[in-house]
Amino acid sequence: MIASASHDEIFTALDQETVTLVRLAAVVAGGTEPELRRMVAAAAPVVRPVWADELLLQSYIFAGFPRMLNAAREWRRVTGVPPAADDEGIHDEMIGTWHSRGEETCSAVYGGMYPKLRENMRALHPSIDAWMIVEGYGKVLGRPGLDLARRELCVIAACVATAQDRQLVSHLHGAINVGAPHAWVDDALEALRAVVPLGAVDRAVMLWARVRGK
Repeated sequence: MIASASHDEIFTALDQETVTLVRLAAVVAGGTEPELRRMVAAAAPVVRPVWADELLLQSYIFAGFPRMLNAAREWRRVTGVPPAADDEGIHDEMIGTWHSRGEETCSAVYGGMYPKLRENMRALHPSIDAWMIVEGYGKVLGRPGLDLARRELCVIAACVATAQDRQLVSHLHGAINVGAPHAWVDDALEALRAVVPLGAVDRAVMLWARVRGK
């Protein structure tokens, strides 16, 4: 069951726009269609369009194309804001840039675990490793428009909403690695209590405590 958001909630580190963005990320990944409609209606007046677009674009990596498409359709319907007429994502000649940017971005997120990650991905399938770098971290997560720390908070939200604990732990570490203050992660997890089952947040908080070494 989804909890209702309190009107007097106080977040000590995150601004309301980022709180709303994180909640939108969770609902796109794990919410029902009625929950998505309510969340988009709540987010539209709060979240700047470029942040919303970047969140929607990266959602296909963590939630799949069907959920991303449904969310993008609802966002366009509610806001009436069209996408940019041109975008780097439609230019195939960017693939070299995406490759180098992907290596840089993935390395930033995984820190000292980056070489082992690449080894593990190649062991699963060499194409998984290549797609992770070029498509995931270069073409999508390395895009301008939304800073990497907020992107990681949105990834955390998607992992919590879909009970992907292994990836959640990786991206809790990733948030720290790219400069998100611990208080940002604290607030992001608490913000999710309004939009995901409470047990999912409690489990995420426990994992976060382990990551922090508490």
